[in-house]
Amino acid sequence: MLKIPIAFAWILLAALPCPVFASVLIPEYQPRLPFSTAFKGKDKFDRLVAQAVREDWRSLPLGERTARVGKALLGTPYVNYTLEIDDRIESPSVNLNALDCWTYYEVSLAFARMLRVKDADYRPEDLLGLIELERYRDGHCTGSYLSRMHFLEEVFANNGARGLSVNPTSQMGGVRLSRNITEMTNAWRGYRYLRNNPGLLPEMARIQDRVSALPVYHIPRSRVAAAEKFIQTGDIIAITSADKSGYTSHVGMAVRKADGVHFMHATSRRDMGRKMVLDCRISEYLNRSSDHYGIIVYRPLDVR
Repeated sequence: MLKIPIAFAWILLAALPCPVFASVLIPEYQPRLPFSTAFKGKDKFDRLVAQAVREDWRSLPLGERTARVGKALLGTPYVNYTLEIDDRIESPSVNLNALDCWTYYEVSLAFARMLRVKDADYRPEDLLGLIELERYRDGHCTGSYLSRMHFLEEVFANNGARGLSVNPTSQMGGVRLSRNITEMTNAWRGYRYLRNNPGLLPEMARIQDRVSALPVYHIPRSRVAAAEKFIQTGDIIAITSADKSGYTSHVGMAVRKADGVHFMHATSRRDMGRKMVLDCRISEYLNRSSDHYGIIVYRPLDVR
């Protein structure tokens, strides 16, 4: 395999085509559960819309727009398993009152995309449709738990194949990472849908096998500081794990500041308030734990 010194990688990155949007069919939200179950935080949604209109976020590039939404959500409480909203019926959902690391990036991105898809009259249903586009395999929720993509690596690959994103990780000095994913089948009792439907486990195991076989690249922790120069505000940053039963353990957003690229994410740490925070530089964040193995960089595109 040809290895390219990271010092020269910027030449390749500059030469890459830079699409700014994907032309896709955005799902129209189809209610499967009561709206009060699928969407929480209507007052907060209205306040976000008012702020976005007042400050003209719509005119910003997608990455900057996504970061603006993320910053507006700072301080939101961290709560895990917010997507486990029924025993059997899967539905696109949003909870603006409580987020985890994955839903924090999803909501920030979907809200940012919504601002460009329409120019007025923003509704929670618009946000739910864009959540469906990002969260579900091929952009379609069938009502089955297994139509949701449960691994970030599949989200990145599936959305990239549909033209919704690019993944510049390998060009930033990334190396191939191989894993045998067993996360969901090992811990199935911790997931409401699987606990109530253990018959889903054989297909979940097959999904894990397919995700394990994906060509996943990450930037090892020792190379992240050098790669920061290529990371853009609004890039989605997934933290790879030393645990070989899965690829990633955490996700957040990049925010470029004068001293480097900082990590904006939902933290479950009690000493940080269990909330959405704008943290230190990503390279410094990785040094907090021996489990932090490196990063994957995922760059979404606007849709229309």
